[in-house]
Amino acid sequence: MNETKYIIEIATSDFATTRSAVEGGADRIELCANLVEGGTTPPYGVIKKCREAFAVSLFPIIRPRGGDFLYSKDEFELMMYDAKLCKALGCDGIVIGLLNMDGTIDMVRTAQLIEAVYPMGVTFHRAFDRCKEPFEALEQLIEIGCERILTSGQKPSVVDGVELVAQLNKAADERIIIMPGSGVRKENIKMLAEKTGCVEFHSSLRDKEKSRMAFLHPAFVDSAESYMNNAVSVGEVRGLKKELI
Repeated sequence: MNETKYIIEIATSDFATTRSAVEGGADRIELCANLVEGGTTPPYGVIKKCREAFAVSLFPIIRPRGGDFLYSKDEFELMMYDAKLCKALGCDGIVIGLLNMDGTIDMVRTAQLIEAVYPMGVTFHRAFDRCKEPFEALEQLIEIGCERILTSGQKPSVVDGVELVAQLNKAADERIIIMPGSGVRKENIKMLAEKTGCVEFHSSLRDKEKSRMAFLHPAFVDSAESYMNNAVSVGEVRGLKKELI
């Protein structure tokens, strides 16, 4: 029997998908809005209700918009405000990622966010995959107190970036958690665990389900936006965990 304690983090997009992920046995939730854009800060009400309803570890993403990870002064103020709200609501941590124009980690403002939410945990998200020098960035994030790095090995899919993820995990040497994400599925999670040595994994398991609306307007009957809702399969979350037993 495998004695390694694996942790499965599921990215969710609203209250309903969070409930499904928790029911499926997720160990931690990365709570987002707009997963199609890579995830943006969820509404205050969603964070509050999820915190009240679920005992699972809850890490909202702090990202004021989609697009790149180069933020203006005004955008950073929004991030700081939302980060402090998450702390006030009793979240377990936040997920952030800020870069400078030259592709280096925005050390100053990342450190300010970490300090603002202490002692909450902080995950640096896949902005890491867009940085110029990953091993230098690794050391910098350790230096300023990040808890973990979510990475796909600087490739769109972690399956293609698995070698870099393994190298990063070795270089981290238990000073920071390296968490593979982007394309993690039950079909490959065991391989990723074996090749990288990582023990935490991130997956969105994004799915869609038909609306329960009885009336479908004829002009929009084929509109996914109108009549398809975000979903997370309880069974898929369980299947992901089962592969690591």
